[in-house]
Amino acid sequence: MSDVEIRDDRAAGRLEAVAGGEVVGRIEYFVLESPARALVPVHTIVEPAHEGKGIAGSLARELYALAGREGIAVAPLCPYVVSWAERHPDEAPAADPALVAAAKERLRAGR
Repeated sequence: MSDVEIRDDRAAGRLEAVAGGEVVGRIEYFVLESPARALVPVHTIVEPAHEGKGIAGSLARELYALAGREGIAVAPLCPYVVSWAERHPDEAPAADPALVAAAKERLRAGR
């Protein structure tokens, strides 16, 4: 995994894992503004040829690190990120249920 770079494409709403100039995985997310600012991951994708290399976990770890650097929460809707956060409570603070509910409502409304 050392040859994988993770970059944030905020305008596109993607945290991308790049190897050899190719995007090999990503977390698609949006930024919730209300009731509080939060990153909301909705989908994690790793290209089949790159599965099993820890890319999804590295993406989830960087998502939480990015939120921490920005001083905002993560309100995960993506099942993979929810599961990852449960396994890594030291890196992934528990999501505020009100933020998760607001994120679900925004997603239903079409972001």
